[in-house]
Amino acid sequence: MLDNGTRKAPPTPPMQVPMQFSLLIRWFGVAVALGGLCGGAFAQTSAQPRLDTITLSAGMQNIRAEVARTPQQMMVGMMFRSEMGTHEGMLFAYDYPSIQCFWMKNTLLPLSIAFIADDGSIVNIADMQPHSESRHCSKQPVRFALEMNQGWFAKRNIQAGFKLKGAPFAP
Repeated sequence: MLDNGTRKAPPTPPMQVPMQFSLLIRWFGVAVALGGLCGGAFAQTSAQPRLDTITLSAGMQNIRAEVARTPQQMMVGMMFRSEMGTHEGMLFAYDYPSIQCFWMKNTLLPLSIAFIADDGSIVNIADMQPHSESRHCSKQPVRFALEMNQGWFAKRNIQAGFKLKGAPFAP
């Protein structure tokens, strides 16, 4: 009895969980935690299927660019691809401008990357080496990055300030 004359309820017995179910819950928790830490890239061992394409223009040159829109598509990018056509590339289209950084882990081809402002103006270009984990970043916040075969921009004298045209860029 309590001081005020009421009775105290008996303690609730602890919930009994079968041992097999308890182990299953723990295993599931570990799997979720590992999946989150690895970002899903742990299992990536092959190139992603070809993505939808758009046509961009760089002066007289047309570029057939696959568009990486989702986080998974962006994360995999050109990894494990063994070839890319002369006027083909991959455009990474982010939702909002930010400093964008890329590396070449599991990427077999040497690439050049152009970081592009909303109006299609190239902010900066970097050459990237296969399998390198060196970071290559935009010099200012951008929403777009275009990967092409290494040297594609230089061979066409395309530099920072050059304006690409196409559907994603504001007129």
